[in-house]
Amino acid sequence: MIEDIKKRALHRTSILEGQLRGIARMIENEEYCMDIITQSRAVQRSLESLNRLLLENHLRTHVTTMFEQGGDEREQAVGELLKAFEFDRR
Repeated sequence: MIEDIKKRALHRTSILEGQLRGIARMIENEEYCMDIITQSRAVQRSLESLNRLLLENHLRTHVTTMFEQGGDEREQAVGELLKAFEFDRR
């Protein structure tokens, strides 16, 4: 994994852990549902941010190599990307 992306991804997971603990406390304290939903949506955005980092790493490392190799490796990369973006419903 590219070191800068790894560092940023690990930082993002720490933030996500804190956000999820906060949501659990909100539920336990029976806070206002819309406030909990707002925090849940923030977690979803944080997960998307993590996914973007992981996808960037995958594209810069594995996919580049797989495309250079061609043939079955290239087809595997295409299949993985389609699956990652949910275009492939297998």
